[in-house]
Amino acid sequence: MKKNIFDNTEVAFALKSDAELEKAYWLFKLIKSESLVKLSTGLTKFALKHHFPIEGIIKTTVFDHFCGGVTEEDTLDLVNKLYSKGVYSILDYSVEGAENEESFNRAFQKTMELIDFAKNRKEMPFAVFKPTGMGRFEIYEKVTTGKKLTQSEEKEWKKIEERYERLAQKAYENDVPLMIDAEETWMQKAADDLVEKMMEKYNKEKPIVFNTLQLYRKDRLPYLKELYKRAKQKGFKIGMKLVRGAYMEKERERALEMGYEDPICKDKNSTDKNYNETLKYMVEHIEDMSVYAGTHNENSVLYLMNLINEFNLEKNDSRVWFGQLLGMSDHITFNLAKLGYNTSKYIPFGPVKDVMPYLIRRAEENTSVAGQTNRELELLSKERERRKLNK
Repeated sequence: MKKNIFDNTEVAFALKSDAELEKAYWLFKLIKSESLVKLSTGLTKFALKHHFPIEGIIKTTVFDHFCGGVTEEDTLDLVNKLYSKGVYSILDYSVEGAENEESFNRAFQKTMELIDFAKNRKEMPFAVFKPTGMGRFEIYEKVTTGKKLTQSEEKEWKKIEERYERLAQKAYENDVPLMIDAEETWMQKAADDLVEKMMEKYNKEKPIVFNTLQLYRKDRLPYLKELYKRAKQKGFKIGMKLVRGAYMEKERERALEMGYEDPICKDKNSTDKNYNETLKYMVEHIEDMSVYAGTHNENSVLYLMNLINEFNLEKNDSRVWFGQLLGMSDHITFNLAKLGYNTSKYIPFGPVKDVMPYLIRRAEENTSVAGQTNRELELLSKERERRKLNK
């Protein structure tokens, strides 16, 4: 496969009006500047903390670019537009940071509703949730490290287990695959073990419950191989979303501070190698697995396309999916969809104020991955020029 299949900007930005294209161009110009991002995110946090009326500004700029709306109903127009171009949608209730039972119950109910929302909509092939949306980080951390829980913590953990169980059961009953995101290493084992329990119970015929592997972690491919041995023994299928990872600086700082080995691959090349090796392992075992490649990396996308070809799979084999975040890498998403691959957009939604931690992380990640932002700008510039010439 040739890399230049992603250069067709007419296909990539077909859904963007001239005004939306301009807005995207200037937004990435802003994101490219680290000092501007730091200043903007600092001011935004301050303004929200002191209840300044800035939600309208956020809504018409960064929110509209990276999010689908405030409610799931708000996203439907976008979902239909994407589907008209062969792109599927995964709605992600992206409210982060609250750590109380009320918030966990709300996230649980919202995920239950999203499974219902997706079950009769072929354009929405998955539901998704984040482990810390269902319970406190500290509880996952204590369970991961084997520390004894207090009586009240035992009750909290039981509630977390019940939420996973009820969500997995609903996903199974409605035939809507359910993806569970990954978070920091020091809480992840508790989530992994819970997800594996759900896989063992609900993935007998096909993958319904999906875990997430962050492949900037050195231990994730060995973990997958061990999981596969257990899956073969117990007779269940594996579903995995593969991402590179979102907490690198935090992971490195903690390892240094606490004096344990850095769990993250030494550099980008090692991460890329780890990601592609895991893709290959999963396609080699596709009879027992389903893979969702969540990546903005063109080389990994091309690598998976080649694997599909090499293993004589159909382009739209239901066990192989590609995915990118809304507002990013449209050149990958839309060109893949046009070629007939299973391709989707992750569509965050939620109240503007509650989604801000997600949006701030997006801006900071884009700033730290300079090549990615430059690529977005290069393609947006190319499409602006193409449109000018065709007027």
